[in-house]
Amino acid sequence: MRLVLQRVLQASVQINGKEHGKIGKGILVFLGVGKDDKLEDAVYLAEKIVNLRIFPDQYDKMNHSLAQVGGEILVVSQFTLWGDCRKGRRPSYAEAAPPEYARSLYEYFVDRLRQHSIPVQTGKFQEMMHVHLINDGPVTLLLDSRKKF
Repeated sequence: MRLVLQRVLQASVQINGKEHGKIGKGILVFLGVGKDDKLEDAVYLAEKIVNLRIFPDQYDKMNHSLAQVGGEILVVSQFTLWGDCRKGRRPSYAEAAPPEYARSLYEYFVDRLRQHSIPVQTGKFQEMMHVHLINDGPVTLLLDSRKKF
């Protein structure tokens, strides 16, 4: 699994012009599931995100986790994170998981986040979405469960 994480002041996702999920201060996660991903990948990334110290302390140093600042999470599925643009002009998605498998791991990932008693909102799997955010910092990080980056 791979993801793009953004620290936000607020974020929301709209589907067909209607708000589907909205958070205040917290983390926006764009999550992509690969064809070789397993439950352990979801567990690793959920734990990592909840405990990642990316929020400022009283000295403006990134020392606090999401739980410490009372933040929220918005998770949006994003299979295009598996797009391989190294050859040609059209991305290849050969390494992305098939939709039903990806859906199950996406839902498992969301459930793992919720086990930490942190408010979690989501987009809708396999839907066209409009995501709105106010990036805080900006702080944007890439995480990969196989630790490729």
